Amino acid sequence: MTSTDVRSAGTDDRSLIIRTAFGSMAAQTLRAAVRLRVIELIGDTPRRADEVALEAGAQPQPMARLLRALAALGLVKENAGSFSVTPAGSYLDPARPDSLAAFVRVFTDPVATRAWEHLDASVRTGDVAFDEVFGSDFFSHLSQRPELSKAFNAAMSQATSVVAATLPYAFDFGRFTSVTDVGGGDGTLLAAVLDAHPTLTGVVHDSAEGLAQTPQTLRRHGLTERCIPIAGDFFHSVPKGSDLYLIKSVLHDWSDDQVVTILGNCRAVLPTGGRVLIVEPVLPETVDSDPEAQGADEVTCLSDLNMLVNVGGRERTRGDFEEVCRRAGLSVTSVAPLKEAAPYSLIEAVAD
Repeated sequence: MTSTDVRSAGTDDRSLIIRTAFGSMAAQTLRAAVRLRVIELIGDTPRRADEVALEAGAQPQPMARLLRALAALGLVKENAGSFSVTPAGSYLDPARPDSLAAFVRVFTDPVATRAWEHLDASVRTGDVAFDEVFGSDFFSHLSQRPELSKAFNAAMSQATSVVAATLPYAFDFGRFTSVTDVGGGDGTLLAAVLDAHPTLTGVVHDSAEGLAQTPQTLRRHGLTERCIPIAGDFFHSVPKGSDLYLIKSVLHDWSDDQVVTILGNCRAVLPTGGRVLIVEPVLPETVDSDPEAQGADEVTCLSDLNMLVNVGGRERTRGDFEEVCRRAGLSVTSVAPLKEAAPYSLIEAVAD
């Protein structure tokens, strides 16, 4: 390696550290864009910063600075003094069916970010920083704030949209007669499954707060005769009557002992031939240095830390999933990446 190569490698390494340190600033730039409705206001026609500022109730010069930062992030494009929305930026338009605007609002809100300031303390102690910062656990905090709870449910729905577009065709749902989505929120995922498999019936099981928007989802999909919401606490029980229990993005919120309780409640009502289908990221046993794998690994590993500081849960390896399933009286029969919805995988389990 020449001295030029060494300098180049060092420059790249320094840039990585600097870009990562600026990551929270980039996230807050997205937050400002969503709160000011920048993408909506630009729309399909290039617009000047002063035009956007006028409609956003903002000042022209700071708006120009915000738009240039969004251009540097690849979310808008600057050309001859005007700005247009890029394909990536269009995901911040709340009118888009697969929008991520609510997702950005929630995950850049202080309720999601303040505990991260205490990550080092959580690493030292294993304690949940959120509980110390806010004086209650995350989900209790949400339940006492209806508007925040509604925004969180919308964010979860948006995060589920890619899985909802893929899952119905990635698993053999035709083997089953009824599906209960445990912790199914507003029903986005189960509605997609039932739309694709008209012989199935379904149940969305969640807390009363989690089910607040479920009836609207079921009506929108014409599923009120085939699917019902049932409020309850999956730590106590899950509804009987299905031969498939679907659990997406639930288990990572909880400790291993709590996960065993949730899975054990599914096992208790599982009929002969029934299955539990877990949809979650699976941590690699070793983080891959392959650039194609790094993106998915980065999201999953950062999510793992988010679980640590905010809710006390964790992301899990295949071995971890096998162990909690074993403790709940289930055996993992397969783990398959959901390739069109990375970093999610399908973990199928049967009764022992």
